[in-house]
Amino acid sequence: MDTRKSPARHAIVTRIPQLAIGVSTADCGPLLFADGKAGVIGAAHAGWRGALTGVIEATIAAMERLGAGHSRIVAVLGPTIRQPNYEVGPEFVERFVAADSGNERFFAPAQRDGHAMFDLTGYIAERVRGAGIAQFEDLGLCTYAEPERFFSYRRTTQRGEPDYGRHVNAIALTD
Repeated sequence: MDTRKSPARHAIVTRIPQLAIGVSTADCGPLLFADGKAGVIGAAHAGWRGALTGVIEATIAAMERLGAGHSRIVAVLGPTIRQPNYEVGPEFVERFVAADSGNERFFAPAQRDGHAMFDLTGYIAERVRGAGIAQFEDLGLCTYAEPERFFSYRRTTQRGEPDYGRHVNAIALTD
């Protein structure tokens, strides 16, 4: 498989106890999945590109191949950039609307002409629910808006700072 084009390259699943798995993010959506009964967990890096191209669905499918039950999977979205801080250009909006005209609802007008504010967390939630996962929780935390708590690629680049940190979002099976 050519992983350069595969959404699976942004996710990992396991059923091995005591093994922590995770993803690194700076503004993108860290999604952690678990089916406690089957003992299967997953972690996905759900940025706009991964969410658009199927990383969420690929993660769920990989968990099911390890024995997870679709109806038992719980998904949690960690700290992610929120719509009030995620301005995008017209080509970005066009890409999402071309994929599905219903995606227009995830964009609000921005102060700059021709730009929009993207609701990444709403989009991720919709993809999780659309994949049939009923147990979903969004922690409601914004990486951009809370500089004392979180790193943010966008905030750092807008301020012209030399680098930004990354978050590690992990999950493990315990006894």
